Amino acid sequence: MRSFASDNNSGVHPLVMEALNRANQDHAVGYGDDPWTEEAVRRIREVFTPDCEPLFVFNGTGSNAVALQLCTRPYNSIICAETAHIYVDECGSPARMTGCQIRPVATLDGKLTPDLIRPYLCHFGEQHHSQPGAIYISQCSELGTIYKPEELRALTELAHRHGMYVHMDGARLANACAALNLSFKELTVDCGIDVLSFGGTKNGLMLGESVIVFNPALKKEAYFVRKQSAQLASKLRYLSCQFTAYLTDDLWLKNAMHANRMAKILYDGLKDLPGVRFTQPMESNQLFLTMPRPVINELLKSYFFYFWDESINEIRFVTSFDTTEKDIEELLQSVNTLLQKSL
Repeated sequence: MRSFASDNNSGVHPLVMEALNRANQDHAVGYGDDPWTEEAVRRIREVFTPDCEPLFVFNGTGSNAVALQLCTRPYNSIICAETAHIYVDECGSPARMTGCQIRPVATLDGKLTPDLIRPYLCHFGEQHHSQPGAIYISQCSELGTIYKPEELRALTELAHRHGMYVHMDGARLANACAALNLSFKELTVDCGIDVLSFGGTKNGLMLGESVIVFNPALKKEAYFVRKQSAQLASKLRYLSCQFTAYLTDDLWLKNAMHANRMAKILYDGLKDLPGVRFTQPMESNQLFLTMPRPVINELLKSYFFYFWDESINEIRFVTSFDTTEKDIEELLQSVNTLLQKSL
């Protein structure tokens, strides 16, 4: 069964697997004191900025929890979209590990704006209230939409003006860069992002993410927070070596461009079909749409995908670096056939 449920369901890119095999040839010092980690750190600093601090961790939830602990104290609040991964999909881990109040904000497209955030920037200095400490954003958002540089700068300028930090969850950052034809640096460092969860698992890696600290004020405690959060791998080279492969010869970009292109082909094949309505603009490798429930039920017998809002028959399709045009053609043929039967 081919999956359109999530790019987490895709395989490992062969070049990443080769890197893992090379790292497995001999013994190496643990906890990151190895040549593979040293090389991965060097590559990340080349791509983002020479003075950033990358910390490799096991997974996305761990990377978000570590990053947000660096940005906050337990008396702070963290502002995020109501669809945010840290609010919806991480079983309360960021709230538990930071001790912070999570303040969800309603959005139409999964993206925060200064106007949406301003009502939550209140009670500064009042001991009875949680103090706004950080803004969390996802790039791409959980609704597949993408923050443009000017939108990111507006958020970071607002946050910094109030003594707050901005954490970007970059689980699909590569897809955003590919869509906007911008570099990692142009969508993070140049926009004033303080700390990034740099994802690769959704774009060809086996496992592991990297918390990349840009703001010097957040670096001092980073290694201690990672360790205390149970995110320091003893055989760290198996996490870090993947990032070297990922950042070599623009593998990250090739993978993301392919996933985005597959989504566009799927979108073009679906958008004019009777009974199909898109609920969000197609900007990355995620599609949000509704179709008749009987069609969805039949599709689920052959394909794996998720409901997004079952009350309105809204579903999500996600394409991956290893999605093929044949996969798209077969899905479109199935949808067409089922829609015709339902009319």
